[in-house]
Amino acid sequence: MAAQPKGPASYFPSIEAKYGRSIEEWKTTLRDSGLSSHKELVELLKTEHGFGHGHANALTQHYLHPGKWAD
Repeated sequence: MAAQPKGPASYFPSIEAKYGRSIEEWKTTLRDSGLSSHKELVELLKTEHGFGHGHANALTQHYLHPGKWAD
């Protein structure tokens, strides 16, 4: 049985289903934005892409700190 994702990755299935793009596509969007602060990236996802705060925060946290959430 596969282990359940922990931390921000636990949001990934619902992010992909709700917003219609893969997590890697969303990470490319964040990278291409040229923004670097957590607050700026969360606001980008919320205002430009209609994310709720929890989903925007989870994706941004994972994007900015990938090593922290490695299996």
